[in-house]
Amino acid sequence: MEFKISVVIPTYKRPKLLVRCLSALNQQQLPREDFEVIVVSDGPDPENRKFISDWKEEHSLNLRYMETTEKKGPAAARNLGWQSASAPLIAFTDDDCLPSATWLTALLDHYAGEDHLAMSGFTQVPVSSEPTDFELNTAHLQEASFITANCACTRKALDQVKGFDERFQSAWREDSDLEFKLIGDQIPIRKIPGAVVVHPVREASWGVSLKEQKKGLYDVLLYQKFPDLYRRHIQTSPLWNYYLINLSWLLLFYALATGKPRLRILAITVLTALLASFANKRLRPTRKSASHIVEMIGTSILIPSLSVFWRLYGIVKFRKWLF
Repeated sequence: MEFKISVVIPTYKRPKLLVRCLSALNQQQLPREDFEVIVVSDGPDPENRKFISDWKEEHSLNLRYMETTEKKGPAAARNLGWQSASAPLIAFTDDDCLPSATWLTALLDHYAGEDHLAMSGFTQVPVSSEPTDFELNTAHLQEASFITANCACTRKALDQVKGFDERFQSAWREDSDLEFKLIGDQIPIRKIPGAVVVHPVREASWGVSLKEQKKGLYDVLLYQKFPDLYRRHIQTSPLWNYYLINLSWLLLFYALATGKPRLRILAITVLTALLASFANKRLRPTRKSASHIVEMIGTSILIPSLSVFWRLYGIVKFRKWLF
């Protein structure tokens, strides 16, 4: 069967999220015979395999399920998906997203059979009236120029840029890497505001921001590949506040080890001021519940050091210095 567009969704052990995404795709206004959906598990997942098998029996989507041989990250899952797709145009979304009913028709309305083309839709992130820090961080997706939660590329464009770089093993910066490769190869990226995908904020555990710092090592990889574009679009200046905080910690430890009380007082004063400023910046626009305040204060103490640690790890791993 020839399809007009293929949809690729990476997933891993999240059937409750995936069923919502598939249900949204089942409501597409595009005729069933015009599109296929390819779900790719990032590694073997018997529970998802059974879920997809059962779901297919009750719904009429042209749905395929695939698995990578081992867990490698969403970039590898997407590569397997688009390389197996039947249509000349491949759309990408995530298992925690809800494509609007007109998502695929909006993309196809702006596709005239071009060989080399990419498209970027609008991703809506609903947040509560008193959002958490995690909600606000997720909401930044609405401002992103190109994200894999809501984009499409022709097969020939993906072939030319060699798809996703599988060294990005977390859901972080692999979409910017694809965007920068498209820009470098002068493949046009068309903005399609009418192609809407809703990205609900997932429930997050207490202190989730600490775990998120590990992703920073992939900033180094992206900078290694595209230093100019990285500085222009991602990080315009070094993380001076983080470096000052870590320098203050080192100064404090030195003062304690050498028994220098004045230096100790100076280090504590500077460190307290810097950490208080950082915590206040995060707290100001967010929820003021007791639990969230404690979380923001506690994580603000640790984030600068964890962030710098993972960036240094990335510098060693990818052999590229990034301030």
